[in-house]
Amino acid sequence: MPYATLSLEGQCALITGASSGIGKAVAFRLVEEGISRLVLIARRKERLAVIQQELLALRNGTGKSAGPGGGDVRVHVIGMDLGANMDEVARLPDVLPEEYRDVDIVVNNAGLALGKDAVYDNSVANVIGMVNVNVSGAFVLASAFLQRMKQRNTGHLVNIGSTAGHNPYAGGSVYCGTKAALLAFSDAARHDLVNSAVRITTLSPGAVQTEFSVVRFNGDQSKAEAVYDRLVPMNADDIADQIHYVVTRPKHVQIATLISVATAQADASTIARGVSLEPVAKNQ
Repeated sequence: MPYATLSLEGQCALITGASSGIGKAVAFRLVEEGISRLVLIARRKERLAVIQQELLALRNGTGKSAGPGGGDVRVHVIGMDLGANMDEVARLPDVLPEEYRDVDIVVNNAGLALGKDAVYDNSVANVIGMVNVNVSGAFVLASAFLQRMKQRNTGHLVNIGSTAGHNPYAGGSVYCGTKAALLAFSDAARHDLVNSAVRITTLSPGAVQTEFSVVRFNGDQSKAEAVYDRLVPMNADDIADQIHYVVTRPKHVQIATLISVATAQADASTIARGVSLEPVAKNQ
């Protein structure tokens, strides 16, 4: 008998940082797999509006995929800086349109790294910027939606962490610290909710080529590209696939932490450059 996974049909997912990279890829993957309602949040609302139309076309009759769940998908977009106003973030569950208020899946993806300075050179602006988004915004948003999930005795929070939260490295004191905090937050939340059916997952990817490094190095494309020089990194679709996996496990299964790295990567800071992913020919 085939293994029965959890269907996304009828479910509502909320994704932060949804205007590009992992957040955008997750939105498309969930729509392709039959999600019924999506809430997309990011600072760049104009990008979200374009993505919204692409997602509607994908499932609502003009695109190439009807999705395994069948039927139309509804998409609501919100332009918001999750690091700017914590009270506004906390009110999100109450200000969503009625049909989106029972959120089943929260993908807490918004986050950023700013610079790669040694600890003694950290700027106040960079420290505040990373802590506001990666810690304060993520914690407040998660707590707000977990309250409703506990009341309904259903739901899944997926926090997007990083291998940096497990393996700190030079030049990453603040970023690594924020991701370690998110990991601890997730583990504590799992203890708080152990007597409920709400699930908590931390996804901790290694090298993923998105806009992440471009933002980290303030738009310096050459520095961003050097991060992935002679490496085959993961991409946003790889992480979206992992998120789809964890949210579709049967309700009695909870993936607590999922760590993934590129094949030529051992941890956050150990990377082998120039490794071939092709098998060696038998005659060699």
